Amino acid sequence: MKSKLTNRQAEDDLGSHENTNLSRRGFMVTTALAAAGAGAAGLLAPSPAEGASGIEKTKNLGQGPFPAEGMALYSSQGPHKLMKFQRRALGPKDVAIKLQYCGVCHSDIHHGREHWRKENFPLITGHELAGVVVAVGSSVSKFKVGSRVGVGCMVNSCRHCGPCQSGMEQYCENGNVLTYGSKDRDGSMTQGGYSTFNVVDEDFVIDIPDVFDLAHAGPMMCAGITVYSPLRRWSVGPGKKVGVVGLGGLGHMATKIAAAMGAEVTVLTTSSAKAEDARRFGAKTVIVNAQGADLSKYRRSLDFILDTVPYQHDLERLIPLLKMDSTLCVVGVGKTTEPHQIGPFSLLRDRTSFASSQIGGIRETQELVGFCALHGIRPEITKIPMSGIDGAWTKVVEKEARYRFVIDMANA
Repeated sequence: MKSKLTNRQAEDDLGSHENTNLSRRGFMVTTALAAAGAGAAGLLAPSPAEGASGIEKTKNLGQGPFPAEGMALYSSQGPHKLMKFQRRALGPKDVAIKLQYCGVCHSDIHHGREHWRKENFPLITGHELAGVVVAVGSSVSKFKVGSRVGVGCMVNSCRHCGPCQSGMEQYCENGNVLTYGSKDRDGSMTQGGYSTFNVVDEDFVIDIPDVFDLAHAGPMMCAGITVYSPLRRWSVGPGKKVGVVGLGGLGHMATKIAAAMGAEVTVLTTSSAKAEDARRFGAKTVIVNAQGADLSKYRRSLDFILDTVPYQHDLERLIPLLKMDSTLCVVGVGKTTEPHQIGPFSLLRDRTSFASSQIGGIRETQELVGFCALHGIRPEITKIPMSGIDGAWTKVVEKEARYRFVIDMANA
């Protein structure tokens, strides 16, 4: 098995993270992946001949523009409808990707329903893309036809500001180009992964090792990296007690990843029906955080809390669970009309900190994929046809997803 995570890239990672032990682990992930071969393949075996037929059907398309179709919203209240359109012709560093799968993220719903901002319609959402490269630009060096790849929440950035230079393109000071709903370099609006095809600059494409079924790769591009990045940033590892609030698309990945990092994980969920799943994912303790539940016996028990809940909820209940000088980090984002509230006295009592985090940069996302491949981590998914998106959105809002819906582009 070959991996795009070279030793030199791993060395660069060592300088980009504050925590030496975790950076060393990132380097070990890289070298272990290169040596693991068939041993790791037994954990996450890909589908037979995955992507081969797609390459055959599209290899004569030349340099584009490329015909595509996707499921678009024509208003914030409307259902998804089929839209035929074109992806741009290949630039020198572009890769053309035949998409096979795309995860359904709650953020797609927030964008589509204009919970966060006004959108330009028609809009195709989806930022958990997985597929196979079918054509490459003249200067592409990282991928070739047949490469298995993923694309996450962004497809470009300024490349020259401080965050971009340090591999944190998600914090681009000049604004990055989102996978959907952003103005692209040619002036058009980007359209996302609920579609059959995409063209993306190679610098924003993730290499997917052969040990991954592509159906499981897409959710890594958003759900996985959104929780991995803060877990790394706050040095989660052996000896640390970590709380994960919410056991949805993000929370179940956070539980698996934190446990694999060596932390003792406590899951807080409002659903008692998820307790068994939480333990199966690696949690040692499960707290049913129902209305009026007494959490006093867990006071000052946690070194870090990662809150993944995308709804307004009571953060004041969580702060006392932190040890002195510890941090509550929020990554779940709900409606802007329903902001969280937290009082200063809750924080100053134990000198605790309140923080937040975005996704991760491209380098860190590639590291995440390697980490998950090494530890046999994959999201819990339910495949749906393209025609099933509206039903999936309803189930996500009603908290019925277990735990990530993934669109199968071959199934209309």
